[in-house]
Amino acid sequence: MARRLQENINSAYIESANRLRPRKAPRKIVAYVESYDDVYFWRSVLQEFETEQVRFQVMLPDRTKLLRGKKSALMAKLGPNLGDCMIACVDADYDWLMQGRTEASRTLCTNPYVFHTYTYAIENYQCYAPSLHTTCVMSTLNDREVLNLEAFLTQYSTLVWPLFVWNIWAYRYERHTRFSINDFAETVMLRDVNPHHPQDAIEALRRRVNRKTAWLQQHFPEGRKTYAPLRQELLDMGLTPQTCYLYMHGHTLFDHVVLPLLTPVCAILRHERENQINRLAGHATQRQNELAAYQHSQSPIDAMLRKSLGYRESPPFQLLLDDLRQFVRQQATQQKSEGEQEEK
Repeated sequence: MARRLQENINSAYIESANRLRPRKAPRKIVAYVESYDDVYFWRSVLQEFETEQVRFQVMLPDRTKLLRGKKSALMAKLGPNLGDCMIACVDADYDWLMQGRTEASRTLCTNPYVFHTYTYAIENYQCYAPSLHTTCVMSTLNDREVLNLEAFLTQYSTLVWPLFVWNIWAYRYERHTRFSINDFAETVMLRDVNPHHPQDAIEALRRRVNRKTAWLQQHFPEGRKTYAPLRQELLDMGLTPQTCYLYMHGHTLFDHVVLPLLTPVCAILRHERENQINRLAGHATQRQNELAAYQHSQSPIDAMLRKSLGYRESPPFQLLLDDLRQFVRQQATQQKSEGEQEEK
């Protein structure tokens, strides 16, 4: 019985529960997210919009079955149950870029109670290019610039842009079985980045991208008419060659592009700091203590990436904030109207 009640909880149910609370108590809005990893991100976003009248509670879609992923969040639990007091907060994946070509995309693009990252996933925000140097400083406590990371990732993004458009094209025109996200990832992964000679990795990537692009042009001649309009549509949506990394597969970007880039950079910075301690220490005991203190103060670069907040100035994040700002504004107007009616 309790299980059936839980499965039928919807926005109207939560709204009724809100009405049973004291009149001046804040309205609770339940925000369902895809997985445990998403809870902190969405809590940090939604708390900006909490007031004395509105409070958010971030939850997983089903705590009994431990369902995970957007499909479970939208289809198994939410869908028609969404409303003023129940929202879904999900990764955009490619669904926003599909612009309604699939059922999931239509839900994401048109349902006013579904909020999405605009970027492919949260990981893309964590890899925001202007924040990468600061992330390395957080990890190594060394502020020297070994490599212009923002410029490198911008160059990387510009280089993979034509292939990224092809990947979106493949999903738009149902050719993704022959050029999937995994196929795209295999081509654009970085391998053996040397911070002292970063162009070697760039040139190797350029050759792979050119080979794959030539293959796509040969095997999909119909793209001659549809590729350019799609590219322009993506540009009109706010994507640029310099920032398309924000919209590619997040796991690939985090684990196979940014980490291979930052790991050797951080290794150099740590080695420099340890050499400095060895050089300046007055005696063996001081050197040992300083090295131990420094090693204790360091943090893994992947952990620092996940804690990075530099993305908050990024254009897609501003779009997300605008959506939530409009939603909260509507909630405040509705609550005010309901209060006036009750007084009458």
